[in-house]
Amino acid sequence: MFAVSLGDDKAELRPLEIWQAEEFLAHMDRARELVDPWIPFASFATDLDSARDLLRRYAEKQAADTGRLYGIWLEDTLVGGVLFRIFDTASGNCEIGVWLEPAAQGRGLITRAAERLIDWAVYDRGMHRVEWDASAANTRSIAVAKRLGMTRDGVIRQNYLYRGVRHDSEIWSVLAPEWRARTGR
Repeated sequence: MFAVSLGDDKAELRPLEIWQAEEFLAHMDRARELVDPWIPFASFATDLDSARDLLRRYAEKQAADTGRLYGIWLEDTLVGGVLFRIFDTASGNCEIGVWLEPAAQGRGLITRAAERLIDWAVYDRGMHRVEWDASAANTRSIAVAKRLGMTRDGVIRQNYLYRGVRHDSEIWSVLAPEWRARTGR
């Protein structure tokens, strides 16, 4: 297994795999309150079987090269994650998703982890467009997109129904030439 350092605070980005289902479920239980208002991700892992199923789906996506899932560990505790929800090498487009538990907020972990994913997508895999899809009401997620230097492409009004409420989505993106200019590589 590998771990990528996210800085001097002992934070690491690591693959999140099926054998870690118990740890993932415990983390989702801690993260549920912060994640549930915005996305159904935490609701997909409510017991050990459903946690394994979610991790299995992402293992299958990774095997098919259509998605990937990584955890963020802080001092050996799983506190969040980042993923490629969509990874389409034919079109050169991918979408990043993120989540974090409350105790890990305010440390820049999501921004640093997303930077690593974008670097890999652009520099190693040759992706052209990296997207960020956030509820228009999720100001913390939108703030991360801004910190990543993404451009707001627009709003898709009331495009998804979640918990009986229609939500607007803001679509943000960064293109490979923009990312290269930002990172100087």
